[in-house]
Amino acid sequence: MDAVLLAAAVDAKPGESVLDLGAGVGAVGLCIAARVPDCHVTGIELQPALAALAARNAVLNDAADRVVTVVHDLAHPLPPGLGPFDHVVTNPPYLPAAVADPSPDRSKALATVESSADLARWLTVATEALKPAGTLLVIHRSDRLEEIVGALVRFGWGDVTVKRLPPAARVLVRARRADELRRHDAQPLVLHRPESGYTDEAEAILRHGQPLAF
Repeated sequence: MDAVLLAAAVDAKPGESVLDLGAGVGAVGLCIAARVPDCHVTGIELQPALAALAARNAVLNDAADRVVTVVHDLAHPLPPGLGPFDHVVTNPPYLPAAVADPSPDRSKALATVESSADLARWLTVATEALKPAGTLLVIHRSDRLEEIVGALVRFGWGDVTVKRLPPAARVLVRARRADELRRHDAQPLVLHRPESGYTDEAEAILRHGQPLAF
């Protein structure tokens, strides 16, 4: 669900470029490509096996000409020739290594626990990859929101909008460059009805490819 919501929040236009940091098997890029004609997505993924699955998924979805995945460790600078991008989206590992109890499955552990690159490093790479008027979108745990906002402000992302996703302990953060800090709290996206099932807004996003309005 996190990947679909992150993709839905990208206000990309036809012909624009998107960088997906931590692409996994390519779900975010494929969702963006399905919704936005002629949008090009480059994914960065640490694990070669997941990057290979992302490439296969792009072929199976007839999107290999618009969605590509590069194997790369974000602890190092991006390969030459990548970017700058109109948008950067990212779903970083949620847990700092110091407090995590990682899965014995190495692939799952890398996806959920920070390893060679911590959260600040992910945001640094995102900042360096964007055009001056670009947009950064992050989905993360709500208990790390202030850490994210603090890092974004230090990196010059003064225009920050936060959208909470109750009842999930998740938050979407959108950032643009601004000279002064302007933090907004958007209307939360309520995912579930009290009685059961998704709300109409969540259903439209998750099942029918509608954008997630901020």
